[in-house]
Amino acid sequence: MDIAARRTANPDHWNLAAAIRVLSMDAVEAANSGHPGMPMGMADVATVLFRNHLKFDASAPHWFDRDRFVLSAGHGSMLIYSLLHLTGYQQMTLDQIRNFRQLDAITAGHPEYEYVEGVETTTGPLGQGVANAVGMAIAEEAMRAEFGSELCDHRTWVIAGDGCLMEGISHEAIGLAGHQKLGRLIVLWDNNDITIDGRVSLSDATDQRARFAAAGWRVLSCDGHDAADIDRALTEAAQDDGRPTLVDCKTIIGFGAPNKADSSKAHGSPLGADEIAATRAAYGWSHAPFEIPDEILTSWREIGRRGEAARAEWQARVDALPGNARNEFARRISHDVNPRLAPTVLALKEQTLQGQPKVATRKASENVLEVLNAEMPENFGGSADLTGSNNTKTGGLGIFAPDNRKGRYLHYGIREHGMAAAMNGIWLHGGFRPYGGTFLTFTDYARGAMRLSALMGVPVVYVMTHDSIGLGEDGPTHQPVEHLAICRATPNTLTLRPCDQIETAEAWEIALTQEATPSVLALSRQNLPTLRTDVSENLTAKGAYVLREASAEPQVLLLATGSEVEIAVAARDALEAEGVATRVVSIPSMELFRAQPAEYRAAVLPAGPVRIAIEAAIRQPWDWLLLGERGQEAKAGFVGMEGFGASGPASGLYKKFGITAEAVVQRAKSLL
Repeated sequence: MDIAARRTANPDHWNLAAAIRVLSMDAVEAANSGHPGMPMGMADVATVLFRNHLKFDASAPHWFDRDRFVLSAGHGSMLIYSLLHLTGYQQMTLDQIRNFRQLDAITAGHPEYEYVEGVETTTGPLGQGVANAVGMAIAEEAMRAEFGSELCDHRTWVIAGDGCLMEGISHEAIGLAGHQKLGRLIVLWDNNDITIDGRVSLSDATDQRARFAAAGWRVLSCDGHDAADIDRALTEAAQDDGRPTLVDCKTIIGFGAPNKADSSKAHGSPLGADEIAATRAAYGWSHAPFEIPDEILTSWREIGRRGEAARAEWQARVDALPGNARNEFARRISHDVNPRLAPTVLALKEQTLQGQPKVATRKASENVLEVLNAEMPENFGGSADLTGSNNTKTGGLGIFAPDNRKGRYLHYGIREHGMAAAMNGIWLHGGFRPYGGTFLTFTDYARGAMRLSALMGVPVVYVMTHDSIGLGEDGPTHQPVEHLAICRATPNTLTLRPCDQIETAEAWEIALTQEATPSVLALSRQNLPTLRTDVSENLTAKGAYVLREASAEPQVLLLATGSEVEIAVAARDALEAEGVATRVVSIPSMELFRAQPAEYRAAVLPAGPVRIAIEAAIRQPWDWLLLGERGQEAKAGFVGMEGFGASGPASGLYKKFGITAEAVVQRAKSLL
């Protein structure tokens, strides 16, 4: 059916979809930058979705029981911006549409969470949205199991493109979703067969429908430009049969553009004035740029109000809950800090001070979680197939599975990237604080999603164990040396490397009170002694503090983190025995220390004494502490790694690479 026939066959639908198309063309043209083709191609699918299927209320963007809509193909951002404006989201004014991709406008090149109401997650790096949506669907299942369908009963809809499905993270996400039988997850595939370089066949021959079916998905299809056929497919997709659903929406990129449709020319650049004029003529659209006729806008605004009654009924059910239950549900969906967190951590610290355990900080983390998970039903744990090594599973959690949606521990499989992105989605959905574990070196695999945690301000917790050459025999492939530097270099990320069980408990308290910052807990494989002597205050929250004071005015300052604090203490004792006054400063978090007042930082690290940093990693993040905050030359040294590690027992590796108390003593003497 040609465009003229489609216009006359269903004029109401055509005009609604055409409003999306022209706004997208006009905004990209005004910005002289952007991706018009995808919104033009998926306008019919989006119109049917929002008009007939999506549960939402434009006047209440944060309504908890709304359907989640994720635009994984974030380059087509004008699709969601157009929808938000047309349906009446107050924040998305026509001026914001006019200022698409301009400085300080909320209409960024790719949709950004927090800046735009109605944008559920930041997308742009392809495939991330699909994986985030898997996490949202997991959270929906878990919250429905815990609180009942009266309070949580919604679906997660995703628009994904060919590029999303090529990215490796999509393989991890669809495998996890299929295994978990997430029947309320629906992916609408914009099957337009075009990438930036040209046709998909230039680089890929995957049978995507067979691939999804093999992963346990139901696979449907429709003509992505036939409203009735789209509605048929989406109606079937909305019927939960115990499998996630892929709907293959066959579309034409740049639909209606006479000379650029169905080509890469419509993908990532403005169509140009002449092509837009010709497209408007093909659409039968005679209105000026950014002008939407009143009758069409009125119809869209009615769509935006379609969920008002459902929201009011939901709110009435929430209001009818007994007081304690209502308050707890409100706390959970708003991510308020659990009031039991601080007293539970303090009690464990006091117990630790009495018992003086010598345990790996990964085991210390398990001990902390054992008491916290019993008190905090919002904690949702998991591991990328390293449960026994990460020590992330505690008693009573139960395994989240198709036959146990009340379980709070998820076996993610060997899917580090998918795990990290799903955790983002779990938090974004609301109701849970997710944490997940793997080895610190495998942050490389999870990096894309970890960066988005920081960019979005999503305070998930990354439990990264085996944090140095101290993991031993697995060798340099598994021994992180540059990874702490990478984590510390990432904006809005807390990297916490505790030295004993007390610091580990404090690190967890910090991580679980964050509102907009993810945390990386770098934890040891090898056993470490209890070094702290006071638990009245969360000293880890200061980022750095004096762990062992010098016997007199300090001549040497020893700075260390994690497993190397033990080495610093031993070196300090040796230097003190020779009459060299030496202070040990534990630095569990450089980010938190940098945030302290200048007076406190100067008191902990006064100018004058020799400074030596000790860490079984590269020096790069340390210079601001070693050379002083002004970057001035000082008597400073570093005892750590200069290259990759080696395979062998941990004790031998520390000697081989010169990370010993004896080496620290010699370095101090040479600098004095």
